[in-house]
Amino acid sequence: MRVEENDPFCLPVGQAVELLRGAPWRRFAVVGDSLSAGTGDPSPGYADAGWADRVAEVLRRVQPELAYLNLAQVGATTADTLAGQVERMVAFGPDLVHVPCGANDLFRAEPDFAAIERGLRRLFEAAVGTGARVTVFTLGKAFVVPKFRDWGDRVRAVNAITRRLAVEHGVVLVDMWDHPVNERPDLLSADRIHFSTSGQAVMAAEVVKRLAGAMNS
Repeated sequence: MRVEENDPFCLPVGQAVELLRGAPWRRFAVVGDSLSAGTGDPSPGYADAGWADRVAEVLRRVQPELAYLNLAQVGATTADTLAGQVERMVAFGPDLVHVPCGANDLFRAEPDFAAIERGLRRLFEAAVGTGARVTVFTLGKAFVVPKFRDWGDRVRAVNAITRRLAVEHGVVLVDMWDHPVNERPDLLSADRIHFSTSGQAVMAAEVVKRLAGAMNS
């Protein structure tokens, strides 16, 4: 049986701590939607925790005085994040920030990708403007909404925007689109949208690895 301890895509806490040994971050802020929040159903054999809480716990073992603020709200669009979360994030004075990639902007009859890009650009600029290291996910292939027949095209389009903005702003990109975890039949929660906690554990491992790479580059 696959559990967190033998999952090849997960990181034991001790290994994660070693990867981030010497990490400078002491104020970790998360803004956005349910993906940012780490929403997901429990998975047998995995700790019941979202990716952001997991990353915060690793960072706290490196920097015991870590302050952690997660403002993410389920269902938040990019506009919601800009209007209701960014000001509080900036006031927090973070040195590490995670931003969303516009997933909830896709839940409309005809997504306006130009508007999505404008909104995400403002969000990236606000986060980078704090002087913090910034991270962002792309959406995985397993994230499917059958109601929209062109859902795959929508995700590819918003992922392309995210990748482009990440390069432009020097943001750490955690690219989940092609990650092998997408092929797991037990990856998704009952809503068939959010990663279960097994997926949250994998996302946390990917964030730690990308942050470690950014530290050493």
